[in-house]
Amino acid sequence: GVIQISLDEKDPDAHGKAIGVERIHIEQDAGKLMHDQHPTMSYVDLNRCGVALMEIVSKPDMASPKEAAAYVRKLRSILRYVGSCDGNMEQGSMRADVNVSVRKPGDELGTRTETKNVNSMRFIQQVIEYEAQRQVDVIEDGGEVVQETRLFDTDKGETRSMRSKEDAHDYRYFPDPDLLPLELEDDFIFDCKASLPELPDEKRARYKKVLGLSAYNAAVLTAEHETALWFEELLETTDQPEKIASSAANWVTSELFGALNKKGVGIEDSPVAPAQAAELLGLVADGTISGKIAKQVFEIMLETGDGAAKIVEEQGLKQESDTGAIEKVIAEVMAANEDKVAQYRDGKDKLFGFFVGQTMKAMQGKANPQVVNELLKKVLG
Repeated sequence: GVIQISLDEKDPDAHGKAIGVERIHIEQDAGKLMHDQHPTMSYVDLNRCGVALMEIVSKPDMASPKEAAAYVRKLRSILRYVGSCDGNMEQGSMRADVNVSVRKPGDELGTRTETKNVNSMRFIQQVIEYEAQRQVDVIEDGGEVVQETRLFDTDKGETRSMRSKEDAHDYRYFPDPDLLPLELEDDFIFDCKASLPELPDEKRARYKKVLGLSAYNAAVLTAEHETALWFEELLETTDQPEKIASSAANWVTSELFGALNKKGVGIEDSPVAPAQAAELLGLVADGTISGKIAKQVFEIMLETGDGAAKIVEEQGLKQESDTGAIEKVIAEVMAANEDKVAQYRDGKDKLFGFFVGQTMKAMQGKANPQVVNELLKKVLG
């Protein structure tokens, strides 16, 4: 099997790379030594003993720290989509053993080292950068890289030797005569595949093709399963999901993400529910409020938890679309700026934005921008 990765965040389909999977094996988690809890002693943590553990062994197809992080990030996303694990690296639900080797261009891969139990994307990249440079320095000084298991010191940002080993046989594995081979029927494998949810790559392709989203928005919205679920729940509460999908995607990736980042919470803890967001976007789509007013309404929603329609009604924020009322304000703006009207009619087209701004200002931002534009073109022309 392969895992498709990309370093292009704006369009993951543009510059992809396939990372091979060597094998997956199932085992039970063991106790682990903890070397960073005491200055002179190591502790033994037995809390996870016996917990089912899946080890995914990749092929040496990654050529940079960024590629390795992208691979783990993509793998984590898939595992979260299928419900295999929550992917929380800091809490130990997922961690990486980082194998690093260096070579001169065109040569065979050199001797590798393995740094155990690395528990964040940032640390994975730091391990690779440090370990690759360490191995280069050893070789350039005339030494040889020894195959060994290493630990990463997060405080110093460096790896250090834990134990040396030659190869897998040093683990002293041997067959258990009481365990029969486990052979999986094709029907069982077929049923497993059929039960899989829509995975990130498939979902991203659908968002682009069916919903018409940009490559960037489709990638951002499908990167985390919770984000995709939230976005789809938003669309499900509207009558015409395809119609507002693009504006909803822009709103989620800018307004909502910005607010959540400020509050320091994930989308699953958003103070604004998907249905509330759909209501807000619907008011913009049908012209009840402008995009500018929507930002104000959203701020109030975040603080109070009230629905958008209720806020608009109570605060008197409805957008003015009455052409008569808008024409009256336009006439006043033109009377107060006769010199600029003359300049505009003499060919200074850029002044059009000035008239739009003055009209919106006079109407406290509540005028329908589309109606304002149409009426101004008509009157100024």
